[in-house]
Amino acid sequence: MALKKILLGLAVTTALVAPPAMAAQLTVGFSQIGSESGWRAAETTVSKSEASKRTVNLKIADAQQKQENQIKAIRSFVAQGVDAIFLAPVVSTGWENVLKEAKEAKIPVILLDRDIDPSGKDLYLTAVTSDSVHEGEVAGDWLATTVGDKQCNVVELQGTVGASVATNRKKGFDDVIAKHANIKIVRSQTGDFTRAKGKEVMESFIKAEGGGKTICAVYAHNDDMMVGAIQAMKEAGLKPGKDILTVSIDAVPDIFKAIMAGEANATVELTPNMAGPALDALQAYKDKGTVPPKWIQTESKLYTAADNPQAAYDGKKGLGY
Repeated sequence: MALKKILLGLAVTTALVAPPAMAAQLTVGFSQIGSESGWRAAETTVSKSEASKRTVNLKIADAQQKQENQIKAIRSFVAQGVDAIFLAPVVSTGWENVLKEAKEAKIPVILLDRDIDPSGKDLYLTAVTSDSVHEGEVAGDWLATTVGDKQCNVVELQGTVGASVATNRKKGFDDVIAKHANIKIVRSQTGDFTRAKGKEVMESFIKAEGGGKTICAVYAHNDDMMVGAIQAMKEAGLKPGKDILTVSIDAVPDIFKAIMAGEANATVELTPNMAGPALDALQAYKDKGTVPPKWIQTESKLYTAADNPQAAYDGKKGLGY
């Protein structure tokens, strides 16, 4: 009898001091844009990994690049009563109603990779993004330094129309080249952040610009469009990276392969790990009531052939690209 009492006492004490694992687990709904690029696929893979490290139940909804699918997903997450919602917004406007619904349900929303219209800033907890204006500036600075005083006609492959990251990457690049009279954007068109569209648009640029002979450089808002553009240049008998300079953004493995092959010149890194900082901010908010800054900025870095592209390629492949 005495032994039973001792065992019962130990069981009660253990129950009091040990927090229940299931009760502490968070469920987060993630409305992901889709898998339109290698970077986007890596962000999804890394997000799953970061959630697993923290025993967070991450529910991912692939929107296939459609805002209406994202709105449906957010409403579904609200109905499920998730602890938080991550949103990678396909465009910057049109979120007010659905984010108000999340706020009324007391479900914090964290933006990943992209921002929304400033008028909606009170509808989300924080945004984990790079400085996409700065990314465009880094790309512009590289081109300006590389061409010097040489006359340089640039063709631009823009990201999805209406996406904050496309608007900002264009602004940053434009702001830099505006200071250099010898550099001019002669053609600019959206490639929707995809390889296929990037190739298609680059083919039209080449035809319009004398078989590409009047093009000095290509600036692409992401690497996947640049990979498509490189293929178009090769098929047109041009030597990308030599006849036409290239600078793009994301730093996905395939662009490092192109750099190693001498077919690409520069890329600006966008880390796919947005979920890690977001989950840390969410945990602090849930556990301690710590309100994060409105913007958690990730780092950007320029890579060229001088920056050991083989090592960069190997490292990126390890992130799930």
